[in-house]
Amino acid sequence: MTKVLVRMMALAAVALPVAAHHSFSMFDMKKEMVISGEVKEFQWTNPHIWVQVLVPGEDGKVVEWSIEGNSPSTLSRTGWSKRSVTAGEKVSVTIHPLRDGQPGGSLVKIVREDGSVVGENKAGP
Repeated sequence: MTKVLVRMMALAAVALPVAAHHSFSMFDMKKEMVISGEVKEFQWTNPHIWVQVLVPGEDGKVVEWSIEGNSPSTLSRTGWSKRSVTAGEKVSVTIHPLRDGQPGGSLVKIVREDGSVVGENKAGP
C-alpha cells in the first residue's frame, strides 16, 4: 500500500506543473501575420514575456495588440534581455494570430525600424 501511495504522490508532483502551463491552442499556429506599430509596454515576466503594441487600424483608430512570447529564460539564451524592447520603439511583429480574431497572438519575431531583429545574434563566423 505504501509503494502505491508513494507512486501516486510522485506522479502528482510531476503532473501538477504541466497542468499549470496553459495550452497554445488559442493561437492559429498555421497562420502568420505581421503587425506594425509602436511598443506600448514590454513585460519581461515569468512564465512568458508580453509585448503590447499600438497598431493603427485602417479606420485610423489605434488598436492595442497583446503578444505573448516565450519564457525569459528561453529567450535570454537567444540574445534577449529585459532591455531588448523599449516603450515608444517602432516595430514590425510577426505573430501567430489568435483564432478568435481578437488583437493578439503568439510571438514569432520582432523587427525594429532599422531592420534589426530583436534577439538576433550579430556575431559573425
